[in-house]
Amino acid sequence: MKQLVDEFTADWLLAQRAKTTIKMYASYLGNLFAIHEDPTFVQTKQWIGLTDSPSVRRKKSQAVRAFGKWAQLNGIDVFGWWKAVPVAKEGVSPQLTVTEEMYVEAKLKVTTARDQALIEVLWSSGLRRSEIARLNVEDINFVEGFLVIRQTKTGNPRIAPISPTARRALIKHLGKRGEGSVFKLNSNSIRIRLRRLGLPSAHAWRRGWAVHSLRSGVSEVSVRSAAGWSSGTMVARYTKALSGELAVEEFHRSWLM
Repeated sequence: MKQLVDEFTADWLLAQRAKTTIKMYASYLGNLFAIHEDPTFVQTKQWIGLTDSPSVRRKKSQAVRAFGKWAQLNGIDVFGWWKAVPVAKEGVSPQLTVTEEMYVEAKLKVTTARDQALIEVLWSSGLRRSEIARLNVEDINFVEGFLVIRQTKTGNPRIAPISPTARRALIKHLGKRGEGSVFKLNSNSIRIRLRRLGLPSAHAWRRGWAVHSLRSGVSEVSVRSAAGWSSGTMVARYTKALSGELAVEEFHRSWLM
């Protein structure tokens, strides 16, 4: 089974899918096969139920189903019952989403050029904290107004637009510096910096950026491209609570055209 898991992992990576996801799936599958060399459907369900956490049970089920689907597509006779594996429902708790009012308040809280630039990048590009930490001066295109994100969660480079306000803030922060790290902060340092400033997390800014962009008329396709999402799932997750409001606003815009 280990050889099959290795092949499954290799195919997943060749398809340029999320590295963190396949690492997690391979870990869970390795644990299952360590307990049962050739697990049956019942044994697999028992293994999934070994934890009380709905989140972990859900991830275990997803790992098994992904492996079973891959095996079926490749004509491998294992986990023929993968479609019947139950997936635990995971409750969605309300998550903080930065609003335009919060963005304006944040601008009043910061006093340094670096913090101002950080806020503007968060609000106008929706970058992940790790992506901001890896951002170099050479990755900024001031003329056309975008950032080159070379290392991403999915492994696929992309570009993320930045606003004129963000461009001005970055120019002020960087001065004549033409290379090196933009903020000279690692991912954890950014988290701590935002907390000390009394500001929301980078993820809350990312959610706010997505919602604000859609409200402003940016298409879902463009939001997905700039965020580095391969499907609309994350957009839907971020905007679920506000989907009704977004629909009303979009229809109102269409009637004014």
